[in-house]
This record gives sequence, structure tokens and C-alpha cells, in this order.
Amino acid sequence: MTLARTDGVESHSVTVPRHRALRVGTLGGMVGDVAEHLGVTQDEVRRELFGS
Repeated sequence: MTLARTDGVESHSVTVPRHRALRVGTLGGMVGDVAEHLGVTQDEVRRELFGS
């Protein structure tokens, strides 16, 4: 599965494996990729996705 975000000028996609459970490293890599694209920290992405 691919998640995509487009802000009118730029688009970014992240591939999400279709496994029942993700390994910690896989999830961490996805969070890091999103954080880098948005220019925020990984902690900020985690808080937005999973709460505080």
C-alpha cells in the first residue's frame, strides 16, 4: 500500500507493507521519512500519529 500526500506543488509517498504487524525498524524508517519530508522531528510525527 502506498500513502501519498500532495500539497499542490510537491507530492510525497510512503510505501506501507501489508503485514499484520510492522517491525519496529520498518515503522521507524517510515516515521523518519515522513519527518524529513515535513521538516519536523520524528517525535512530532509520532505525537501526531499516536498521541502523547
